[in-house]
Amino acid sequence: MQLTPLIAGNWKMNTTIEEACALVSEMLPELKSIKGVEIVICPPFISLPAVNNLLSGTPLYAGAQNMYHQEKGAFTGEISPVMLKGICQYVILGHSERRNLFNEDEEMIQKKVDKALETGLQPILCIGETLSEREQKKAESTITRQIETAFENVDNPGEVVIAYEPVWAIGTGVAATVNDVNQMITIIRSVLSNIYNQEISREVRILYGGSVNSQNFGNYISQHGINGALVGGASLKPDEFINISRLAEQSLS
Repeated sequence: MQLTPLIAGNWKMNTTIEEACALVSEMLPELKSIKGVEIVICPPFISLPAVNNLLSGTPLYAGAQNMYHQEKGAFTGEISPVMLKGICQYVILGHSERRNLFNEDEEMIQKKVDKALETGLQPILCIGETLSEREQKKAESTITRQIETAFENVDNPGEVVIAYEPVWAIGTGVAATVNDVNQMITIIRSVLSNIYNQEISREVRILYGGSVNSQNFGNYISQHGINGALVGGASLKPDEFINISRLAEQSLS
């Protein structure tokens, strides 16, 4: 079974509303002509309604970069899933910057995954090991823990997209090798197979993220187990993001 490739652009804390709209408008004519690939644009919260409006009626989707696991309450500065409902279809959860800079633990990420699915949002769950964990041969145990916790209450795993992002490759310019990624994706699917079964493990889309660009992405998307990319800095460069999306389209032929 061939899974639909997914290319998601994580803009992080970049662009004003005006800049976000200009960037989408510049890329949209090319992106909407790409066939057979899901393309998701994840701007900052303030730009989500405007970006979602620009994407309305096109094959592209808007995505949020985070959310809280409660619907409402005294949580100053947070955004709830019901606030996102209607202005985006995807939400990035568990990004290493959220885990490391904002101290989000496995339990919180699990609650977010559960609440996103309950609300009808599709999570892009980020997992990955740090450099020290890799050097200490703890990458597999880290990935296993992250998956087992996040999927503990998930009955429909095919609704969750996993983004494998080794922390040591994010924003460093040092991308993981194809062999590194293949090894980790084999582990990811093995963990999913243990939780559910082998058939279901094959239905979960797994993206690679970490210094992805148009020069290296062709090597990743040509691999059978890699179903797309979570793109950081390159998603803010129109030609780069378009070319990455084109490579995903070409992988289908």
